[in-house]
Amino acid sequence: MPPLEALTREAARLAGATPAEAEADRMLTICNACRYCEGFCAVFPAMTRRLTFPRADIHYLANLCHNCGACLFACQYAPPHEFAVAIPQALSRVRTETWSAYAWPGALGALYRRAGLTIALALGLGLALFLVLAVALNGALIHAPMQGNFYAVFPHGLLVGIFAPVFGFACLALAVGAVRFWRLDAPGAIGGAALAEATHAALTLKYLDGGHGLGCNEDDDRFTRARRHAHHLTFYGFLLCFASTSVATLYHYGFGWQAPYALTSLPVLLGTLGGVGLLIGPAGLWWLNRRRHPLKAAPEQSALDMGFIALLFLVSLTGLLLLALRDTGAMALFLAIHLGFVLAFFLTMPYGKFAHGLYRGVALLKWAVEKRLPSRLRLKSD
Repeated sequence: MPPLEALTREAARLAGATPAEAEADRMLTICNACRYCEGFCAVFPAMTRRLTFPRADIHYLANLCHNCGACLFACQYAPPHEFAVAIPQALSRVRTETWSAYAWPGALGALYRRAGLTIALALGLGLALFLVLAVALNGALIHAPMQGNFYAVFPHGLLVGIFAPVFGFACLALAVGAVRFWRLDAPGAIGGAALAEATHAALTLKYLDGGHGLGCNEDDDRFTRARRHAHHLTFYGFLLCFASTSVATLYHYGFGWQAPYALTSLPVLLGTLGGVGLLIGPAGLWWLNRRRHPLKAAPEQSALDMGFIALLFLVSLTGLLLLALRDTGAMALFLAIHLGFVLAFFLTMPYGKFAHGLYRGVALLKWAVEKRLPSRLRLKSD
């Protein structure tokens, strides 16, 4: 073990911090003395409002980081320098601890952190197989065309009874995690201007511009907006799919219009556009992650990244195949497969990479509130 890493681990043991937290503390202390990257993103001006970095601040700054990589390639103390400062990787390690430390129930967060990709794929395939077998036992796996009537395979009441509790549990778990994270070190009351600023930063991915508007660094010091585009396709693809489901729910309960809906109807158009976004976006993120510089992210985060990307991609792929084949005799088979992956996605939402968007949003809100307050350092220049 390198001497510097050994010292960090010993310091973590004495201070009660995890090795990831202690290493982030060491690097942030060096950055706070240098301050070359102060204008790059929100992390560094937030960092300069502190002289020390207790656990709450380290997790806050870790989730404020968007992993653009600009500071890594600009840093004079990055490896092979003996200080070995690699802020993106250090904060990436802390983020994976955040997702499990503040998850509810905590045991599920810890389990998913240890084997995110394996659990995501095993759960998706297992649930899909279970539903396929259920359809087969009912004798409807290969059938005469049903004109896209999904409820002829799974009755509407059954689907609501399965998906509503699972989705409700996921939302509750995410909300508990977000509240825990906010209360960790709440900066103060939330004003309208702070909320608007944080919302704008989250929706536009402001801090994926590298601090200069040219984009992220991926595998070298060249700038690219590819990660920002892939994130936008993924995020807004998800929102379009959610909007599709919401409109279909309004049609069903508000107007009494029963599915299936025409290909030109609003729910189908929204779902199709969202599905395409959720194919291209996750595929782009997968490609970028494979080319990512090794010091930009921790290896333990890769499994969580890949689990999230794989489930989103499979949900979208099976959904689009289901739409294309809904008037054929294979509709029931693809419906069962698609629903299995959707269930798996809902069940893993609070414990993997999906949760990072929520924690990052809370961190952005903390920063928007904090920057409007007087500095707590009380230095002569303040």
